[in-house]
Amino acid sequence: MTHPTGRTADHAIAPIFLDRWSPRAFTGEAMSQGTLLSLFEAARWAPSAANGQPWYFVYGHRGTEAFQTIYDTLDEGNQRWADKASVLIVIVSQTHRKNAAGEMRPAYTHAFDTGTAWGYLALQAAHAGYHAHGMGGIDREKAKEVLGIPEGFRVEAAVAIGKIAPKETLPEDLLKREVPSGRKKVSEFISEGRFNAP
Repeated sequence: MTHPTGRTADHAIAPIFLDRWSPRAFTGEAMSQGTLLSLFEAARWAPSAANGQPWYFVYGHRGTEAFQTIYDTLDEGNQRWADKASVLIVIVSQTHRKNAAGEMRPAYTHAFDTGTAWGYLALQAAHAGYHAHGMGGIDREKAKEVLGIPEGFRVEAAVAIGKIAPKETLPEDLLKREVPSGRKKVSEFISEGRFNAP
């Protein structure tokens, strides 16, 4: 199936998976708290090992001190465009949890589970008419310090969410990259019965 974004799915999937992509051009318009909470509500229902739910989200609406604090932790490349997001989020995962005996142990699936919650949030954003752009380019140590994130928690990524704007609003070098990206073929990352890396 070919989608209006120009993406093509080789197997039948719901259109929202092709709707969701990561633009950089945002309008800067405000997002209501109710809409944002619906995104977090979607994340809430993500599956996790032993239902541990190790994800945490620190957010700021555009025009607030919280937004500026998060913005200041982003790498320079992301700061070039993320200032027009409606909301900025830092995604945090809890790296350890108590076992049945009350001992703190590594939570080996914390990043896996938190990534699933982020995926749910991103799909709900697309459903609500917004786009969510995940960013690995963040000063994690600075974020931990300025956001008060204690030991036993890890900064995973940042997210910019907003309504999409015309790509011509971006600097020329980013404008060229402002298209929904393709993906590997399914056959390149699956194998039956035994691992088979290409």
